Amino acid sequence: MNYRHAFHAGGFADVIKHIVVVRILLHLRQKPAAFRVIDTHAGAGLYDLQSEEAGRGGEWLTGIARIMQARFSEPARALVKPYLDIVTAFNLDVANLEGALNAYPGSPLIARALLRPQDRLTACELEASARKRLIAALRGDTQAKVVDLDGWVALPAFVPPNERRGLVLIDPPFEDKDEFQRLADRFTAAFEKWPTGIFLLWYPAKNRRAANDLARQVTHAAAGTRPARSCLRIEFSVAPQAPRAALTSAGLLIVNPPFRLREDLKTILPELERPLGQGGTGRFRLETP
Repeated sequence: MNYRHAFHAGGFADVIKHIVVVRILLHLRQKPAAFRVIDTHAGAGLYDLQSEEAGRGGEWLTGIARIMQARFSEPARALVKPYLDIVTAFNLDVANLEGALNAYPGSPLIARALLRPQDRLTACELEASARKRLIAALRGDTQAKVVDLDGWVALPAFVPPNERRGLVLIDPPFEDKDEFQRLADRFTAAFEKWPTGIFLLWYPAKNRRAANDLARQVTHAAAGTRPARSCLRIEFSVAPQAPRAALTSAGLLIVNPPFRLREDLKTILPELERPLGQGGTGRFRLETP
């Protein structure tokens, strides 16, 4: 498949991924020591929801647009609010005082919104047009560095960072048939160099065998360290997956998840099933492989 950020900005997969990213970074912020965020396939940073690309599938209409209007219980709303506040901030300007949804921030801008003065972001983007837009979106920010480098090359090269703590976000476009195996191999190489880092791997859950193989290899790598590292697997489906149909199920593998993350997600995910479901209620799985 070809999962280019611009065509899917603000869709259900972005919503799930970015809620988790925000929760992880908020947990990292609880300690004063600096942390680093490494985004291996960063994309353009900010996406115009009124563009032809975003409008082609209109995924944001059944993703972030629904979540912004959803009614949550008080515990869930408290956990989701920091993510919603970041999205809202990118939609407030002089011409849009009410914050109507016109733009959606990608992972690097969401991460940047949560950095403290001591924290840093490294965002890798090989595609020239997307990289130029990302540089413009970050506006010369001294805490964020945009790197003209293939994310697969950058992944083992940039770990461990000078900071002892941090998050590595691996969200490739899945353009090649061997992308699942490449993801497993490159994660393993990077994890061997930085076994204390938090790693978040995104994948499309169209091929059950490929998804399970990836989870098995990642879990095996995490369990092989001393001490063994924990792993959390999340999959969220908005509708049954049909052959050649648009993506309706996506997953995340999180190695070294923060202690409270699982409890956070047990509160949040059930309340996303109804607003994100298409033609019925969505469903999720949350497990420790």
